[in-house]
Amino acid sequence: MSYPEHRLVIVVRADPVICGHSGEARNLAEVALTRGFDDVRLLTWPIPTLEAAGLPLKPLDRLQPYSDGITVERPEAVGDYRVPDGRHLAGLTGRLVELLAEPVPTTCLSMYLAPHANVIMDAVIAARAAGFVTDVHTIAKAVGSDVTNVIRSCLREGRFGAAAVTLTTYLAHDEVVAVSEYTREQIILAAEDVDLHSGTRFAQQCRDRVAVSYPPIDASAYVDLDPLAVDAALARRGLDRDGYVLFLSRVTRAKGIYDLVTAYAASRSRDRVKLVIAGTGPALADVRELAAGLGYMEDRVVFLDDVDDDEKPLLMRGCATYALPTKPEPDFVETFGIALTEKMLAGGGPVITTLTGGTGEAVGDTAVIVEAGDVQALTEALDHVVLEMPEHERRSLEVRGRDHAMAFDRVRIFDDLFRTGIQSQRADRDRHLASLRLHDEQPARHAEGTLPR
Repeated sequence: MSYPEHRLVIVVRADPVICGHSGEARNLAEVALTRGFDDVRLLTWPIPTLEAAGLPLKPLDRLQPYSDGITVERPEAVGDYRVPDGRHLAGLTGRLVELLAEPVPTTCLSMYLAPHANVIMDAVIAARAAGFVTDVHTIAKAVGSDVTNVIRSCLREGRFGAAAVTLTTYLAHDEVVAVSEYTREQIILAAEDVDLHSGTRFAQQCRDRVAVSYPPIDASAYVDLDPLAVDAALARRGLDRDGYVLFLSRVTRAKGIYDLVTAYAASRSRDRVKLVIAGTGPALADVRELAAGLGYMEDRVVFLDDVDDDEKPLLMRGCATYALPTKPEPDFVETFGIALTEKMLAGGGPVITTLTGGTGEAVGDTAVIVEAGDVQALTEALDHVVLEMPEHERRSLEVRGRDHAMAFDRVRIFDDLFRTGIQSQRADRDRHLASLRLHDEQPARHAEGTLPR
């Protein structure tokens, strides 16, 4: 049986989940095929499980295909109804053990620690305990929700044991990275709180080890868009170039969608441009009701809940402005803002956003900034961008924004993340092979008296 030479396994909530990290996984997987990995696998969840969880999903019939050499695996649950939870985790972990049992140098990356980091570490421990030869290098990438939704919630509820488990599993990986500098800082602060309560020493380990690896973006999907394709996409939706404010993200309170609808209704620019809300999420029904309550304004607010990855950059390119007035909430803080950099790559009207969490790292000094939660400031920003901003200023923001966003191109991010890991893994393998050769040669050397008996 022939095996691949080098394998990459990413454990993640992959497509069809509408989540920046599913896009990250796709982009890293695609670049991996050009960087020496001849077998790339995404271990993820069965689609019925994702649907049952209520996660926002892309249209299933319009998912972008992966390149040949990338395999998406959705292991079925292990056990029956007598196992009330953990059945799907058992399926993911068991499948990874099977892959690690094969004599293939493997790099494992977990994205979104809970529970994917546990899958990787449990599988590595099991594979080694079973006696399989495991040439494996592990990387854990922490995202914002790992801090806000897991560690911080544990701290608020006094559940320090669960927080300690999350940090222990994270630090057990060979490499640990965070999605932004802001996220890195939040991990350290959370670790300090756990240390203060429990007498542990997580914070110093995090300071010493956690590096930043920004989200990888396929810049080629956003730059140099065909103007005819943009116009055709807008025509299908009944839209005109520069004729709408675009919100394209998960529809949740933390994304500032309530503030945006309220600000738009109070703006002068509402008579010039429509408001397009593209996305799905838990707040969608409420936002529809809010828009319906605007009376004569109702037909000015357009909802699109079926935008796919091919249409997204075209809508971004054609808008008068892209508004993401994200704001901190107890269960979510924008720790980077992938859609912001995608929009800047696409060009078109300026970005309006807030300096919440890591958004400043995403946009640099190339966006129109308002205070989070300040509806009046958001109204004024909409009117300024749509009605007052000179063309030369719009073009300057567009050019500088694209230049800034190119720093997050997936090839550059991949090379920065994996170069050290692959080199380290190959060095470990060379040392292991050298030790085997030395072991094989020892009997002959004993006979020659070159080694002590």
